[in-house]
Amino acid sequence: MDEQGGKGTKRQPASGIPPRQLALDMLQGVWEDGMLLAEMEAHPHFADAPPDVRARAGRLARTTLRNAGRADAAMNPYLKHNPRPGIRAVLRLATVEILLEGEAAHGVVNAAVTMARREEPRAAPMVNAVLRRVAEAGQAAWQSAPPQRLPNWLRGRLGSAYGNARVALMEAVFEQAPPLDLTLRVSSETLAEAVGGTALATGSIRVEKPRQVSTMPGFDTGDWWVQDAAAALPARLLDAKAGERVLDLCAAPGGKTLQLAATGADVTALDVSEDRLVRLYQNLERTGLAANVVAADALDWQPDAPFDAILLDAPCSATGTIRRHPDLPFVKDTAGIKPLFALQAALIDRAVDMLAPGGRLVFCTCSLLPEEGEAQLEAMLARHVDLSVDGGAVERLAGLDPEWNMAPGALRTTPDMWPERGGLDGFFIAALRKA
Repeated sequence: MDEQGGKGTKRQPASGIPPRQLALDMLQGVWEDGMLLAEMEAHPHFADAPPDVRARAGRLARTTLRNAGRADAAMNPYLKHNPRPGIRAVLRLATVEILLEGEAAHGVVNAAVTMARREEPRAAPMVNAVLRRVAEAGQAAWQSAPPQRLPNWLRGRLGSAYGNARVALMEAVFEQAPPLDLTLRVSSETLAEAVGGTALATGSIRVEKPRQVSTMPGFDTGDWWVQDAAAALPARLLDAKAGERVLDLCAAPGGKTLQLAATGADVTALDVSEDRLVRLYQNLERTGLAANVVAADALDWQPDAPFDAILLDAPCSATGTIRRHPDLPFVKDTAGIKPLFALQAALIDRAVDMLAPGGRLVFCTCSLLPEEGEAQLEAMLARHVDLSVDGGAVERLAGLDPEWNMAPGALRTTPDMWPERGGLDGFFIAALRKA
């Protein structure tokens, strides 16, 4: 991404870019530059676009990423040669709009041809011909294709851990846009109805229909914040009490910090990234909650006293969040995740050092990989004889599905669970206590 904008957009300011072109820029950033959508959305080229343009572009980009495999199945029969990545991105985006979004083919084809001319002028006639054939052929090839497959490096690991049948179920979930989950600052029986949502057994509210978050009831008054139902479990498992010294280790973007602060605990939120802590500051102000926010490296930072309870949401592959972040499979690879295993272990050791005798530790990762969950739990118990699994913590937590409890004191959620309710993120969560 250059400083003037994304691919193919140097002649236009962000305020003048149509949503389709902005979506194409995002797709090219993922497929060609290996960039995460979150990185691009923070770039002025995207951030300076009007809110409605950003919203539509982001939805188009994510929908195309979720359905790239189906789009290829629908258009490949009409391709004589494999197009360059930029042109394939144009074709995929347009195919998704025609076959999934139900947009009028004439307008979509014209827009795609215009974008193709800017990418590679001589490819424009081919784009026009292929998309017209796609529109004429209809839904058959699209509907008969399997959901977008995970990359081989990830599919193989998950197949070994869960079996190929469950991986296929996860892929089907990843294809669908997830619902919106909210965590409440205080319990409310009326808020679910006010926001058009459903109260989940775990305490979250799930909103099925897409909504503009900032216009929903309770946003301005800080009654809730956006947080996946699975992501809300670790803080509930820690069960912080008013007046306790509690550390949220690797705190950004801050949903768990807000949960801990709402209990009345004396919360310290620590994260190495000042940029990622900006959102936490904003949510603390919006909700009226308080926490001591520290930007520092957890491996070097020294507290003035041990903590009664620590929540460690360790940096990980984030493979459990693909339903919300469909760019991850295209950007991550096995080389990029292996260093995370050692970092997780180092952070666990640091957390144990900062924990007071008798204190509670909850370790979690939003990962589907056992190396970042079950294996880390086994290894930490072997390294720290003063740690033990706190099975009672899980037993006291209301609203859990029995299939989540994989072992005493530990929870494992996967995206194929709760399929009738829209799924949930993949997490490994373990509750421990120091002797």
